[in-house]
Amino acid sequence: MTVAAELTAAARAWLEGLDERQRGQAQFDLGTSERFVWAYTPGSRQGLALTDMRPDQRAAAEAMVGAAMSARAAGEIAASIDLEPVLGRIEQASGRGGWMRRDPDLYWFAVFGEPGGTERWAWRLEGHHVSIHISLAGDRVLGSTPSFLGSNPAVVPAGHARAGARALTGEEALARELLGALTPEERRAAVIADGAPADILSGTGRLAELRSVPAGVRHANIAPGGRSALERLIRHYVERARPEVAGAEWEGIVGAGLADVTFAWASGQAPGEGHYYAVRGPSFVIEYDNTQNGANHIHAVWRDLEHDWGGDLLAAHLGRAHGGAA
Repeated sequence: MTVAAELTAAARAWLEGLDERQRGQAQFDLGTSERFVWAYTPGSRQGLALTDMRPDQRAAAEAMVGAAMSARAAGEIAASIDLEPVLGRIEQASGRGGWMRRDPDLYWFAVFGEPGGTERWAWRLEGHHVSIHISLAGDRVLGSTPSFLGSNPAVVPAGHARAGARALTGEEALARELLGALTPEERRAAVIADGAPADILSGTGRLAELRSVPAGVRHANIAPGGRSALERLIRHYVERARPEVAGAEWEGIVGAGLADVTFAWASGQAPGEGHYYAVRGPSFVIEYDNTQNGANHIHAVWRDLEHDWGGDLLAAHLGRAHGGAA
């Protein structure tokens, strides 16, 4: 069975286990603008929430995630969701309002189009700090982005039963490994500011907003050890998708050229300081930010500039730019 066939079977199994009312909430026409809506802040989403599913339906939804994502990323998604009650208790203890909205059942699944056949279709998982989008057509996976994961707290503080636990580790650890591998001259080119932005800069639009995303040191201008470290960092994001999909996406990145890929770091380099980094390439952008809540709150996004939402938007953009049909 192909990867696309596995993903299609998982999505159909979930949809077929829903009643008519649930399916009305869960499934949308492929052409709806809702398909291109994404966010990582708390709040309601369109789709069917975990809280409105029976245990068997939740298991089928989790099977969709397991079919699409690597084992590591599926675990990170679950860990980020499981942090919601921890965050609620932290906010309640500090007297902050809104802690009651921290609910691990408030994550929404949606399918766009009809899984199977030769036509395009897609599915989405959305909620606080989780935004996953998978696009397919026939026997092909067309894209696995936008892909956003976050973590608050990044490290569970002392005084909680899960003190020291992390939902996301590689995003920071691999970037610090890269910083450590750079020569002083390379590091001066990479560190572009003393302070970090308050959040990622590429936004949540249909197309990634690149004007504010900084460039830093070029892959071509880094010594071999640093190049390898930069490639490991990129692959960590790409490998959120299951291995077969991630492998094809990595081949695309290499094919577009690594020489002009840049790594930029903002703020101090000591652990515990708020920090930000961006990796920009001809075909992708990665951003990571950890500045909020005392630099204990991670946002990390991976956008494929050619294949977000399966490439539909790129095709439309090129059609407009060159006078073709959108």
